[in-house]
Amino acid sequence: MDEQTTRPRVYLIETMSEMEDDVLRTWLERQANDSGQPPPTVRVTDQALADLARRKDDPLLTPLRVVWLPKETHPDGAQRLRETLSLRDPLHPGQNMQRRVMRDDPARCQVLEGDPAPLSDLERRLAENGGGSLPDFIRRQAALTLERAERTVLGTQYKVSRFVVDEITDASRYHDGTHELSAQLNLPVAEVDRRARGALDEMVAAQSRRAIALWDQLGRYFSRAYRLDVDTTRLDDLRELNKEHSLVFLPSHRSYLDPLVLRPALLANDLPLNHVMGGLNINFWPIGPIGKRSGTVFIRRKIEGDEIYKWTLREYMRYLLTKRFNLEWYIEGGRSRTGKLRPPRFGLLNYLAKAFRDSGMSDVYLVPVSLTYDQLYEVGAMAAEAHGQAKSKESLRWLFGYVRAQGQRHGVAHVNVGRPMSLADYLGQEDDLRLAVQKTAFEVCHRINEVTPVTASSLVMLAFLGIEDRALTVAEVGGILGPLVDYITARSLPTAGDVDLTDPQVIRKAVRTHLDSGVLKSFDQGSERVFYLGRDQHLVAAFYRNNTIHFLVMRAIAEMVLRAAVDQQFTDPLEDGWNAALRIRDLLKFEFFFSEKDSFRKELRAELDLIDPAWESNLGDPQHAANLLSGMRIHLAHRVLQPFLEAYAVVASQLLRTPVDRKFDEKAFMTACLALAEQRRLRQQIGSSESISAELFTTALKLARNRGLVEPNAENMAARRVEFEAELQTLIDQVLRIRAIAHENLDQMGGR
Repeated sequence: MDEQTTRPRVYLIETMSEMEDDVLRTWLERQANDSGQPPPTVRVTDQALADLARRKDDPLLTPLRVVWLPKETHPDGAQRLRETLSLRDPLHPGQNMQRRVMRDDPARCQVLEGDPAPLSDLERRLAENGGGSLPDFIRRQAALTLERAERTVLGTQYKVSRFVVDEITDASRYHDGTHELSAQLNLPVAEVDRRARGALDEMVAAQSRRAIALWDQLGRYFSRAYRLDVDTTRLDDLRELNKEHSLVFLPSHRSYLDPLVLRPALLANDLPLNHVMGGLNINFWPIGPIGKRSGTVFIRRKIEGDEIYKWTLREYMRYLLTKRFNLEWYIEGGRSRTGKLRPPRFGLLNYLAKAFRDSGMSDVYLVPVSLTYDQLYEVGAMAAEAHGQAKSKESLRWLFGYVRAQGQRHGVAHVNVGRPMSLADYLGQEDDLRLAVQKTAFEVCHRINEVTPVTASSLVMLAFLGIEDRALTVAEVGGILGPLVDYITARSLPTAGDVDLTDPQVIRKAVRTHLDSGVLKSFDQGSERVFYLGRDQHLVAAFYRNNTIHFLVMRAIAEMVLRAAVDQQFTDPLEDGWNAALRIRDLLKFEFFFSEKDSFRKELRAELDLIDPAWESNLGDPQHAANLLSGMRIHLAHRVLQPFLEAYAVVASQLLRTPVDRKFDEKAFMTACLALAEQRRLRQQIGSSESISAELFTTALKLARNRGLVEPNAENMAARRVEFEAELQTLIDQVLRIRAIAHENLDQMGGR
């Protein structure tokens, strides 16, 4: 006979409304045994659970819950706004609503039966996990069992967990960890425990269904300016992986809207709610309380030296992995101010790696995700910050302004999922965990760039940058973009959704969008209409162009190799050309995610093959290289490399003005760089205001530090600073010669 049929069965029931009591009583009567008596029930209260825990007949405990399924609706905009502003929980209606449901649609009311467990099994599991009382453990396990049962009815969106702090702090490993930290930090165990629990209370996402429903409604309202375009190519594979493993989504970060864009894209494709690791800077009312209860894990930005907080964060991440929850954070650590992917931050990935090794899980999969927008409201503010303006602090007032701005249509938000990565495989490639994490992070960024699509919006901005402040005729715009589209087609680069870049209407629509936003201006009082960048819009235009720039860097470097072949007259063409490319690669290694040298060499050869299939035999002929440059239909070096080289040259020049024997003042140095760049722009020594960028100066300074050109009293620093500036000036001279050829072609194309 089945063991479950011989044990006495006891149903565990929660506090319910009068209507739910009636529903449950009817259900229990249908479960009556041979004697006609309904099975015994135990209310989940402290005393009742304590009495239950002392029973010796080892009953089979089965939790029950009454649930109210949401009504299938397709609300219009006004109704959605009303739902957003309402605090009503669609999954837990009030008693009046319950009565209406039972009258009009009783099938929406169901009794859920969780998986049963013998009392002895719960005692064993508690002993294995360690800590806590048996009544509390029964309460938690009953709730978790019912939540799993609810997901079979309500869907994977509601993969939530209650009692997280209790489950973590009741475990024996938590008690062992607090004692180890106590000895390590020379603090009382009680103090370590107090601070660890405080950190957990601060960071743990409680996740109530009320908040989840409200956050989803708010998200639809906040992001109403965009139509969502989701590439579903890899989502079937993700669902299969997620059956056995946690997924960690690592998107690019373009906007405050990113979590509100990614979330519905995943939920619509039957992937569960992520735990989103976010900064405490957005933990203000009402976003903070709602966000925390709907999946946002708020983390302190500065935790250096706080060993208790760092250990607690690792324990929380380990818990999430063992429960197979999915995680999400933005690998750049902050929004991109330039439109291209920023260097990855390793902090959370380090914690994840350690948590994974402690979890006993077989694997975790990292999911690179590209998020891009045709237009973005906050780009103007980020451009102003790059010019030195102070960043606006997030607040309720700021939020109202941000939400109001979304009332205008901004176009399409594109979600593209990259190739998933096995964390176990990547960590296993290196003995040094720190090095393994860094290589893993850079591979994530490579895979994000792989799937970041070329958009019509970015192509239009590419056409208007790198040509100083020149206006373009319709013919010139078409003459620039036509060959660019041919180049993109030849390289089979990913494009946004089903957008056909060869369709002139697509390009015209992108131009109109930029005109409407003020990034582009037009003048039609002369002989023909011309378009030009609006005042102080160069950094805004660069943001959109930079969404695509990673695909174009190798082409720009190939052009620079040809220019060097003309200017330097290579004696060993292949070796000299390779060295010229490597110098640019090293100079911009903190700006772009270059491949390893072998792959970099293959990519460079492929670009040169597109320019001239016989380049290997012709690279030693300066005149042939010059003819190639003059005859090309597109020139990208000035559009891609010039702003970076000119910004770096500003930093190099300011270093020459900085004493080599004094303590370096970075804040004063950056202020001086902004002033020097503005001066050079006014004197037309810089091609556009795009090069007046604190973001670019910061990266250039990182390179200078890497070369030992910043900290005082380094050996032979003054001379090496001179060499640094000369290296940059040589490259700028080369890129300006390429720009001159491009301008000459424009003159022939559109007339003067």
